[in-house]
Amino acid sequence: MTAKDPRIVAIIVASALFMQNLDSAVVATVLPAMARDLGVDPVHLSVAITSYLVSLCVFIPVSGWVADRFGARRVFMLAIVVFTTASALVGLSQGLQSLVAARVLQGVGGAMMVPVGRLLLLRRVRKEELITAMTWLTMPGLLGPVFGPPVGGLLTDAFSWRAVFWLNIPVGALGLMLVWRFIPEVEKQDPGPLDKGGLTLWGLAIAFVMAGLETVGRPIAPRWFAPAMLVAGLACFVFAVRHSRAARRPAVDLSLMKLPSFGIYMGAGSLFRVGAAALPFLLPLMLQLVFGYSASASGMVTFATALGAFAMKPLVRPALKRWGFRNVLLVNGLLAVGFLGLCAAFTPGWPAWLIFAVLAIGGVTRALQFTSMATLSFADVPQAKLAPATAMSGTAQQLGLALGVVLGSLSLEAAVLVTGAAAPGQVEFAIGFLVAAAVMLVSLPSILRLPRDIGADVSGHRG
Repeated sequence: MTAKDPRIVAIIVASALFMQNLDSAVVATVLPAMARDLGVDPVHLSVAITSYLVSLCVFIPVSGWVADRFGARRVFMLAIVVFTTASALVGLSQGLQSLVAARVLQGVGGAMMVPVGRLLLLRRVRKEELITAMTWLTMPGLLGPVFGPPVGGLLTDAFSWRAVFWLNIPVGALGLMLVWRFIPEVEKQDPGPLDKGGLTLWGLAIAFVMAGLETVGRPIAPRWFAPAMLVAGLACFVFAVRHSRAARRPAVDLSLMKLPSFGIYMGAGSLFRVGAAALPFLLPLMLQLVFGYSASASGMVTFATALGAFAMKPLVRPALKRWGFRNVLLVNGLLAVGFLGLCAAFTPGWPAWLIFAVLAIGGVTRALQFTSMATLSFADVPQAKLAPATAMSGTAQQLGLALGVVLGSLSLEAAVLVTGAAAPGQVEFAIGFLVAAAVMLVSLPSILRLPRDIGADVSGHRG
């Protein structure tokens, strides 16, 4: 028995996205508890997040080739097994090294799970069904961020932070069973030879840059390590770009950047995501370390962001049809910047309900921006290039999340140096929120260069 309705396929694929999004949303909430258990500084434990995200970035570019070579359904199922197994290993970690190793393995599974799952769906829908399919795909996946912070906080306070990761085991088993039962294999494509040189260069560039950023100003590596990694990463990036432009079938197809709809997602969309991704790292730390919230209380407040995002999904189609992609991205982007900047005004004197309201409305604006850009990015991508496009967009998304965590961590440490405080306090966190909002703001001017009717075939807007 197979599912022919794209909505059913989207929901089944989204069960895997739910697992990954649950994991991503939980980590920031349980960081203080993890740090106490493992004897690590909570700010420095950002490596537990970035190691996973960097692993995603390194392995996502090969996901499209692997899916075409071995079959998207088979690869998707294997990815669920790897991710679920790694989740169990994270829960068994006894030190920082074993934790990072398990998180890297999670990243390998996630790198295949998310873009290949999206590919299973995209190859089954017509262009006029794209908004509906993407909405059904992302709505169940957003349950992970909605339930992640409160569930993570409650499990941490009642049992341990380890129980949070073991929660992925039954979810992964259910998703694997549903894929095996209802989703047939899509037609295989000829991916051609694997671009080993390009994959190596892009992987090294990402890994070196992130290693350099994670160790800047920290006593966890020699002083020369961070600048050496950044220089090596920049060099690999230059060679990777040259290689991709010259290769006949590159792993990273830079020709896709010539499509305005895809280029705006990779450029402005990535920069916007970097700023937005600093929020889920900064907020739980501030609530627990400065405001004195418990893990469960912090989770109940911070899940407002994801709740707002979930409530926004039914509004995407009418908003895009009424105002079009360009207007929505510009006006809504300014609102998102404003609500993130407002987080800098949070103090322990603010009532929890008011913080919740600000986060929920901000979640609506950020989710509308992400969904609009993600939908627009595939509006003009030809069928033959869906695999490399999903790989590129997935890499950009995860790299933006990783850089957002680094941005939040580095802004806190820089603020501590500037203010002379012994540890991050209310002022230092306020600086972090303002820096993140400024990065988001920088992403918006390029939207003005978009044609007013861009993506009209998808949105139905005829302004």
